[in-house]
Amino acid sequence: MADLIAGGVRYPVRAILFDKDGTLLDFIYTWGRWSERMLARFSYGLRERGLPPLPEEACSWLGALAGADGRIADYDRSGPLAMGTVGELQTILAWHGYRLGLSWAEAKVLADECRRDADADLERTRPVTALPHALDFLRRCRQAGLSLAVVTADETASAVRQLEWLGIRDCFDACVGTDRVERGKPYADMVELACRELGVPCAEVAVIGDTNGDMRMAKMAGAAVAIGIAEPGSSASARLADADAVVFSYRELAIEEEE
Repeated sequence: MADLIAGGVRYPVRAILFDKDGTLLDFIYTWGRWSERMLARFSYGLRERGLPPLPEEACSWLGALAGADGRIADYDRSGPLAMGTVGELQTILAWHGYRLGLSWAEAKVLADECRRDADADLERTRPVTALPHALDFLRRCRQAGLSLAVVTADETASAVRQLEWLGIRDCFDACVGTDRVERGKPYADMVELACRELGVPCAEVAVIGDTNGDMRMAKMAGAAVAIGIAEPGSSASARLADADAVVFSYRELAIEEEE
């Protein structure tokens, strides 16, 4: 056991479960590019079929926010891009393709083609970067003897590859993607599976994430503590309403081994 200290409160834990995107990895650096690629490919597919391209606000369908240059610059932490599965994002895109004039079958096939193209682009470019001080915090956790796992709305194979690209796969004793459970976030399934694989009870783990879905998942599983990590300068109280503590940097978290 070790004490995880957040907001001046000590939480005895044996393991920490991390969301991946927006918690360990910079979300926009990876998924902003992926979303741009998928939307651009879908728009091209519409034009090929004699239909108008996607409107400028198309990124908002996925819960993404465009900057002044039209590139994706931010995202809704409670939206589908942050909380949904890749399959759900495909369905959203297919639905709008149907509304724009494709048959449902054509829309589904085009959305799948676009997803595969965006995935291939990620594989080629490997755009991953860690949040500030995240790697140092992982090192401190391992030094304290804590077990670590990733619980992510991403698919497991994709998550593992991205952790490998960043060189941190070996930090984690388990990786649970949404494809490994019946119900994704905010349900408890991923926490429960990760805890079984780590061999620790849910009541002795901390969950760290950047969305309230992560916090609700922790609560539903009976985790020891749900810690929200927010971008510096943001107002996170409403967005992370179910968090036991909110931090703006991993430097605000301390780990102390129990004697």
